[in-house]
Amino acid sequence: MTTIERVGARAYRVPTPQPEADGTLEWEATTIVVVHAEAGGVHGLGWTYADAACVPLIEGVLAAAVRGRPVLDVPACWAAMQHAIRNLGRAGLVSCAMSAVDIALWDAAARSLELPVSRLLGRVHDEVAVYGSGGFTSLSDDELAAQLDHWVRQQRIPRVKIKIGASPDRALDRVALARKVIGEDPALYVDANGAYSPGPARRVAERLVEWNVTWFEEPVSSDDLPGLAAARFPGGPDIAAGEYGYDLPYFARMLPSVDCLQVDITRCGGYTEWRRAAALAAAVNRDVSAHCAPNLSAHAAVATQNFRHIEWFADHDRIERRFFDGCLDPDGGTVTPSMAAPGHGLTFRAEAAAEYAL
Repeated sequence: MTTIERVGARAYRVPTPQPEADGTLEWEATTIVVVHAEAGGVHGLGWTYADAACVPLIEGVLAAAVRGRPVLDVPACWAAMQHAIRNLGRAGLVSCAMSAVDIALWDAAARSLELPVSRLLGRVHDEVAVYGSGGFTSLSDDELAAQLDHWVRQQRIPRVKIKIGASPDRALDRVALARKVIGEDPALYVDANGAYSPGPARRVAERLVEWNVTWFEEPVSSDDLPGLAAARFPGGPDIAAGEYGYDLPYFARMLPSVDCLQVDITRCGGYTEWRRAAALAAAVNRDVSAHCAPNLSAHAAVATQNFRHIEWFADHDRIERRFFDGCLDPDGGTVTPSMAAPGHGLTFRAEAAAEYAL
């Protein structure tokens, strides 16, 4: 039986084209931590969007936990990592590090069998929907209009999401602009990134109906479960949250308060934990939506029966196209992971990434 021989990692910091912001945060760069797992001549690839502090954890505690284990026993490797980090705390960077290793191990296992990851996970769908995501609050009206026009008319993506900030009046002005630019037919989503308290969130949600906004993400902090529930009303937009879920108890607590559960494959614990989170959602008749990391999320998406769509996030799309060959194309509004390429079907472009290495 082929066993895992080595797990290594490196962090890369990629500047944004210009300073970016949402309702609660500003940033000028995105850090990606790339993991490489080796087993019997097979090379597995995974990553997370998190701090460079993940690297020593991956190469130390997590690598020691999985080294020497059969490459096909990925859930057992996940359990070993979970055991090893008991005194480190699961949520946050530890879970991000575990996610990247788990993803790399699924890639290695699939490559060892010459199968795509989606087939090894158990494919349900031939293709899955995506939505264009960006619309940062730092964009001018002209810049926002140009981005929306690119998604809807050039890429033919019939679903788009913009960020809205702490000022309700300004937020609604941007929503009105977005609807004017994209027209009546495309689906329009908004994301407040937890910018509001429950009262303003409910008032904004009620006004969103005027522009047929069908998705209101994190109207309040995702830790404010009563506030999320209070933003829901018949005929209103679906309330979505969950991107900061790092373990199953978090998702279980959140499900009664949202209409659609978001799961981030690079934070939740990788493909192994994604499957369990999706099962929790299915048990209470909720869909799952993938938060970011689009080229990794696609494989989990097509293997999830209760799946809605992938967030095709502008920052991550740019980084993944720069760092990896074989990326998926969201043109037309759907993606289909290859059934011919083993693993994720991606190859790391080491030379392209080198200039961003930390």
